[in-house]
Amino acid sequence: MPGNIPAFSIATNLIPKDGSDYDMIVIGGGVLGSAFAATFGKQGKRVLLLERDLSEPDRIVGELLQPSGYNALKELGLADCLEGIDAVPTYGYAVMRGSEQVLIPYANDNNTHKPVQGRSFHHGRFIQKLRAAASRTPNVTVVEAAVNKVLYNDDGVRATGVACSLKGVNDKKPLCDEDAALEQQPSAESTPQSSTVYRSPIVVIADGCFSKFRKQFLGKSVSISSHFVGIVLKDYTPPVKEHGHVILATPSPILMYQISPTETRMLIDVPGKLPSVSSGALRSYLENTVQPQLPKAAQAPFLKALETQRLRTMPNSFLPPSTTSELGVIVLGDAMNMRHPLTGGGMTVALNDVVYLRDLLQGNVLTDQEVTMVQMELFFWKRKELSSVINILAQALYALFSGSNDNLTALRNGCFSYFQQGGECTQGPVDLLSGMNKSRSTLAYHFYRVAFHSIWLMFHNASSYAEFPVLFVKALCIFWAACVVFLPLVWSECWA
Repeated sequence: MPGNIPAFSIATNLIPKDGSDYDMIVIGGGVLGSAFAATFGKQGKRVLLLERDLSEPDRIVGELLQPSGYNALKELGLADCLEGIDAVPTYGYAVMRGSEQVLIPYANDNNTHKPVQGRSFHHGRFIQKLRAAASRTPNVTVVEAAVNKVLYNDDGVRATGVACSLKGVNDKKPLCDEDAALEQQPSAESTPQSSTVYRSPIVVIADGCFSKFRKQFLGKSVSISSHFVGIVLKDYTPPVKEHGHVILATPSPILMYQISPTETRMLIDVPGKLPSVSSGALRSYLENTVQPQLPKAAQAPFLKALETQRLRTMPNSFLPPSTTSELGVIVLGDAMNMRHPLTGGGMTVALNDVVYLRDLLQGNVLTDQEVTMVQMELFFWKRKELSSVINILAQALYALFSGSNDNLTALRNGCFSYFQQGGECTQGPVDLLSGMNKSRSTLAYHFYRVAFHSIWLMFHNASSYAEFPVLFVKALCIFWAACVVFLPLVWSECWA
């Protein structure tokens, strides 16, 4: 079993001098930033990738890559970044409700007629491989530095580069947890006494979910519906090997998937305000509320993990996509668009965005800021063919799986029953979830079929016809609840 991929060691003489010019500067060496730098370096662009901490990140999300994301990684020539990190192939999902289970496999590839595959892995190992790939790419320079601000011309209209602080020996290593990450993010307005300046007409901001530049360039704000609490179950294999698992627990779902042959990640969704870790309230919640709802074979490894591991948390955020009007500034990745990680769609969207941008920003486009911004407007609408489906599906499923009122509970039960029908009732939804089907009409078709199936189920389970008048009213309420969940998401993703 391989150990951690070692952190980068960038020699001082390889750090570009103050005032160096580039075709583009990328802020953030995560999934999108590293893949973006490697891709455009291959196109002959001089790319500077700035990342504030090049040591291996330790996160509890960004560990499951859907088939569409895996295909995008291969198209970008970066599939070898999944080699040597103990990545596990994934072939679909198992949805569990109590003692019941529905297997939802991915579809077969139209060309090979074999099942399409995703991958699950340690996030940090994957990131280090992506960064290494970027650093090996001709024309790409990787520097460990914290960007302080975006620079503009004298008129304050056009971006001309960035001011940054190179990594110092006394810098603190950032933690993954939400509070630590926010604590160590300097504000976009702050400027240390000593800054290094790099010049470029294009500045790409891809500094992740805790982006310090988001408020400066985008008008939409982040909403947080819940938090994930993450632990690793050692030497435990989930009920269905090489499949993601969704446990329909109360009050909200639990995810499980392998991140190595001997390790299984468990993510417990905690809605609302997160119980205190320091007081023991969170641990008590996990022991008393979560543990009894887990598969029996998982309960002992779960309790052992609670005894031996630090409880890790991350916010589950929603941020509808938007664009910036600043000439020369491009905001991408989680800095620009986020969805609930229930469906594992974040990296899939990010890597497909890089594929779209590779095709839209070819040739000399990047030498003209106005032309670049026109192409970015095309990109913004082009990416929606995939991102809108994944975003809407993630938010809608979470609303159903965590709903606390009677109408959402009926929809959740109806959704599970819908999956139990098999055939089109599982293949259609999993094709959407995996990113292999980009049809918004197909998404609407299955969502409302679930709504009508939930209504049918209610009538089917009625003990007598005398209940029907009341059930007709409840049916309207269920349909209305479905519309309240679905239609605002469609508006925010497709037209807003």
